[in-house]
Amino acid sequence: MSGKLYIVPTPVGNLGDMAPRALEVLRSASLILAEDTRTSGVLLKHFGISVPMASHHKYNEHDDLDPIINRISAGENIALISDAGTPGISDPGFMLSRECRRRGVPVETLPGPTAFVPALVNSGLPCDRFFFEGFLPVKKGRASRLAELAELPVTFIIYESPLRLARTLSNLAEVCGDDREASVSREISKLYDTTHRGTLGELSQYFSVNQPKGEIVIIIAGKPREDSKNRRHRNKFRPDDEA
Repeated sequence: MSGKLYIVPTPVGNLGDMAPRALEVLRSASLILAEDTRTSGVLLKHFGISVPMASHHKYNEHDDLDPIINRISAGENIALISDAGTPGISDPGFMLSRECRRRGVPVETLPGPTAFVPALVNSGLPCDRFFFEGFLPVKKGRASRLAELAELPVTFIIYESPLRLARTLSNLAEVCGDDREASVSREISKLYDTTHRGTLGELSQYFSVNQPKGEIVIIIAGKPREDSKNRRHRNKFRPDDEA
């Protein structure tokens, strides 16, 4: 009888956000796959979990697929965690989940923490529709990708490192305009959890002289749509219609 792959979110900061069911799954698993066993070891020790761990990250996930899936197929329950948040969201996890799907191996993803959701809601920008970009290309394709994002009519989300934040905000201000509304959240749920709101021009200026620390989420308003009243006005009085 086949076991199951459990994808288990872990806190993005505050350990009090760890869900009871997530702890139950981790305690009962045969093996815990961790992005970084040293980082996850601190978490597991805090909660008194002594299940064996193995590394599963972007450098070995291709080679790990067969051995992991064979163990699940043989009846073991294996849990996958990342350093923080939900595996698969800008973290390893997608490839393993996809291969399990291809081979008919059960996968269950627990609901739980991810950094961009609180940052999005906290931004005060529209969140009924949004686009998650994650990390931008560092070099190749960066400029063209920023230009594409600038045209989106919905709020969009970027993950960034503190060392590149000022540069990215400056790039965004160039392609979106200084007056585009945005927010920068850092250290979600941690002791120094802060959100700065303003225009891209204001945020770019602020962070050019105030380099932050910790994990960063940038929320940018979508490209403003034309005022519907103005559109109707232009459609009604087109130059071609004039006598």
